[in-house]
Amino acid sequence: MSGTAAPAAPAPTPPLTAGRLAVYGLASLTFGLTQGLGNNLVAANLQAVQASFGATANEAAWLTAAYASTSITASILLFKLRTQFGLRLFAKLGLGLFLLVSLAHLVANDLRSAVVLRAVAGFASAPLNTLAILYMIEIFPPSRKLTVGIALGLIGAQIAVPIARLVSPGLLEIGLWDGLLLLELALACLSLAIVLVLPITPPPRAKVFDRVDAVSLPLLTVGLGLVAVVLGLGRGYWWLEAGWLGACLAGGLACLTLLVAVELNRERPLVNLHWLSSSDMLLFGGSMFFARFILSEQTTGAIGFFQNLGLLNEHMRGLFLVILAATLAGFIGVAFVNRPENRPAIHAVALAMIAVGAWMESRGTSLTRPHDVYLPQALVAFGGAIFLPAATGWSFAHTLRSGVNYLTSFFAVFLASQNLGGLLGAAALGTLVTVREKFHSSQIVESLTLADPLVAQRIAQYGAAYSRVLGDPALRAAEGNLTLAGVATREAYVLAYNDLFLTVSAVSAFCLAVLLIHQLAAWLGRRAAQDSGTAA
Repeated sequence: MSGTAAPAAPAPTPPLTAGRLAVYGLASLTFGLTQGLGNNLVAANLQAVQASFGATANEAAWLTAAYASTSITASILLFKLRTQFGLRLFAKLGLGLFLLVSLAHLVANDLRSAVVLRAVAGFASAPLNTLAILYMIEIFPPSRKLTVGIALGLIGAQIAVPIARLVSPGLLEIGLWDGLLLLELALACLSLAIVLVLPITPPPRAKVFDRVDAVSLPLLTVGLGLVAVVLGLGRGYWWLEAGWLGACLAGGLACLTLLVAVELNRERPLVNLHWLSSSDMLLFGGSMFFARFILSEQTTGAIGFFQNLGLLNEHMRGLFLVILAATLAGFIGVAFVNRPENRPAIHAVALAMIAVGAWMESRGTSLTRPHDVYLPQALVAFGGAIFLPAATGWSFAHTLRSGVNYLTSFFAVFLASQNLGGLLGAAALGTLVTVREKFHSSQIVESLTLADPLVAQRIAQYGAAYSRVLGDPALRAAEGNLTLAGVATREAYVLAYNDLFLTVSAVSAFCLAVLLIHQLAAWLGRRAAQDSGTAA
């Protein structure tokens, strides 16, 4: 007989058992944690990195910026590689490279080598997010893959932030930078072993590369990479003071502009810009950016607030446990109601919780301690956890209905919003704190004059603390002035962080209002359509 054989029917999904759920669930969690801890361990311990390499704060920040700049576009490239050459080969090569980079980290003894290796690690770890989701949805029937499966598949990467700070003190005792790298190496080995011994159903393969990709992919890589570097380092070097930041931003935007010109004229574009400009995908991209912006409130906001008051990771252990528990509860809880028709209600509850939690935090003082913000941080963490799966599951289902050809464009938006959204959120909120601190400092210092007897008395009290070591009254007065200046700066930062929390609360409340208005307009439209149909 001649002709082409019909494609084989997909194999039925094996029944969901407790053992199967545990095995594949732990595999998905391992992949997510490996990817999430890769950068968060470094970001949470930049002071230890400075000590290991004898670097400044800005120099150490290059490690996280290098990782982010390559991981953004690597996921898109590796998705195409996986689609054309198969999942198993894709996973083996990616994780094998990640393992080699983790080993090389242990022998890197200078900051430049470490920055290069972090950039390679960002590229090599890109398959992990995809594997975390694929291994989780593998065990669920088709009706639950994009609801329960998506929600549970996102857990690992999201809980990496509190876990990184919980385990950091113990890892630093092992050996500063080397202690952090040992955990990453162990997770890389475990992830590769899981891929080798635990198979999953391979997604369909297709030829997705063409000649124009040789132009589009470098433009996308360089463009997003340069923008990521600017967002990651702009706050440290300051936006308008370092000329090379402007050059990087201009170069990145130029590459992305050329990419748009190329993609608009392709028959099979790498990123379908016409489809991405639809209202549904714009809503999805905005939702993802908002989710990352809110999650930045925890690291840049709450954790930064307490670090400014002199607290270390070990002093905030209880806070991290609360964030971890609330995040897990959010992801597991939303898995049972994560259906497309429930998305508006889920988002409304999430936005309300985030707005209330951030508003509660905006009343902090220099006497506020981690236990005082357990409830607001739990609200923010739970709200962020239920927001992300609802948006991701709905948009992924919408993409599949549009056609598998749009999957690359979907992943481009999803991954870019997750990486760039996190960088943009941290940059925006961190810049807000810096600007508002300068404003509050100027307001406070204006009222501190020696003509005020209370100010003079406070300087004398601070100076008296040095009376046993300084006999000169002038030196004691100078130390008193310095101490008072430090107190004024601390209070200015407290007020600046309160402004940050108020901003997050206001943005969340605004988004909630827009969502409710949109839902009301949709309901009125449906009601009018029903009335007109009845009248006809």
